[in-house]
Amino acid sequence: MEFKSYIGLAAGILTAISSLPQIIKVVKDKKAQDVSPIMFMILLAGNGAWLYYGILIKDLPILITNAFSCILDLLMIYLNYRFKNKK
Repeated sequence: MEFKSYIGLAAGILTAISSLPQIIKVVKDKKAQDVSPIMFMILLAGNGAWLYYGILIKDLPILITNAFSCILDLLMIYLNYRFKNKK
C-alpha cells in the first residue's frame, strides 16, 4: 500500500469515529433530546455518497471507512428516536 493510501485510511478512520463520543454519551445517559437528527441524516447522505464513490472507483479505504460511518450515522439516528423524549 502506498503512503497516500495510509493517509487516506487514517483520515477516513478519524472521520468515521468522530461520532463515537456522541453515540457513547447518548447510550450512557439514555438521553438524546439535545442531538439533532437532521445533522446525522445529512451526514448519512454525505457518507452514503462517499461510499458510492468508493464503490465506483474501487477504493477500499474510502469504501470501508464510509461504510462504517454510514453504520454509525444510522445507529445515532436510531438512538435519537429511541431516547429523544427521555429526561
